Amino acid sequence: MQVTKFHLFIASGFGSGFSPVAPGTAGALLACVMWGVASLFLPYEAVMWATGVCVLLFTALGIVSAGKAEQVWGKDPSKVVIDEMVGVWIPLLAAPEGEARGWYALGAFVLFRFFDIVKPLGVRRMERLEGGLGIMMDDILAGIYSLIILIGIRCFAG
Repeated sequence: MQVTKFHLFIASGFGSGFSPVAPGTAGALLACVMWGVASLFLPYEAVMWATGVCVLLFTALGIVSAGKAEQVWGKDPSKVVIDEMVGVWIPLLAAPEGEARGWYALGAFVLFRFFDIVKPLGVRRMERLEGGLGIMMDDILAGIYSLIILIGIRCFAG
């Protein structure tokens, strides 16, 4: 299968990966903004279902598209940020209904970027996987760690 503009568009997080400054942060921020806008106009349940579908769909598309993008842009290129988008959508699955959603979105963004940058507890090991799978998996694991913390906060904060 050849590399298409569609693959590069998906891999670059709808173009956010072309940000000249901190493209990974730009991709994660775009994902949070998209989620926030959806949460303003859609019922809570629809946002949660859409978030779950986006995680699954863009994980699959991201593995393929990020792998294809490597053929054009080299190994684990900074322009590929679909992994950051999926990674930040994962902890957003812990957001509660109501006014606290905004705080959870901020928490998801900050926690995800922390785990993505520091890469503790096996996150760095995921980068050793080949191609698009390796590009995606470290951010998925960072997102899972962020999700666990936000679920803990929900449990203890009530």
